[in-house]
Amino acid sequence: MSKKKNKTEFVKWIGPILQALKALDGSATPKEISQWISEYYQLTDEVLNERYGKSGTLKFPNQLAWARQYMVWEELLASSKRGIWALSPKGWKAEIDEKQAHEIFLKWVKIQADFRGKKENEKRETTIETNIDEIEVESQNTNLQVPLIDVLQGLSPVGFEHLCGRLLREYNFENIEISKQSHDGGIDGYANLKINPFVNMSVYFQCKRYSGTVPTEKVQAFIGVMETNKRSVEKGLFITTGSFAKAALEIEKNNIKLELIDGQKLVEMFEEVELGVKPKTIYEPDMNFFEQYREQK
Repeated sequence: MSKKKNKTEFVKWIGPILQALKALDGSATPKEISQWISEYYQLTDEVLNERYGKSGTLKFPNQLAWARQYMVWEELLASSKRGIWALSPKGWKAEIDEKQAHEIFLKWVKIQADFRGKKENEKRETTIETNIDEIEVESQNTNLQVPLIDVLQGLSPVGFEHLCGRLLREYNFENIEISKQSHDGGIDGYANLKINPFVNMSVYFQCKRYSGTVPTEKVQAFIGVMETNKRSVEKGLFITTGSFAKAALEIEKNNIKLELIDGQKLVEMFEEVELGVKPKTIYEPDMNFFEQYREQK
């Protein structure tokens, strides 16, 4: 994959998405795909945590979502309503480089322009190539992310802690206790999760509103508090509206007691139980379906 930046940056991820899905047996969640790509191409924290200036949206997952949309139109991926990205038979056979990916982009830009009754010209193509990466994809996984993140980051620290406690209740946690700030020692709350009639798991949780990357030292400090706190627990949840650096994710991999919940996952959790959000159905034209009738006489 070329490291050279072009105007339509998202097209460079079409090939890597195909690679990731083939390596992951043909289907995966967006998070699994982004993790595979970031590890395979050794993406830096700077790339993974870069945000758009106007909205604050994370650039990398948004570009992957744009790439997916064009791959669905090109029938490289199956269209899924459950947030799972899956290869189509055509996708399994395909090998796409950046030049071919850009040709796919231009093909579908032209098809959409023709449907609108407009002819493509250099000026329009340049405008689309320049601005498309600044547009957020309205899909099941992204259409609530920006406004909800804005709302969460605008809460008071105590309000955010109580809201996280409410969210945990929606996921069947019980006996939730929000710590008093002067005595929490770095722990914002305690909770229990009854896994089955025989097993009960106790957890600590910490809630931090961040608009950027959580310093890895904060994660390390949280682990230290867990290990030294007089109340023994099986799991520690670090919940944030921001993101985590690679170093923090590596710590999580090597510590069975630690669970990191970043802003993207937090939004998905709110959506899953429809807490504080209202579902919205969006219907968009299936371009492949209508294309067969456009030139028919």
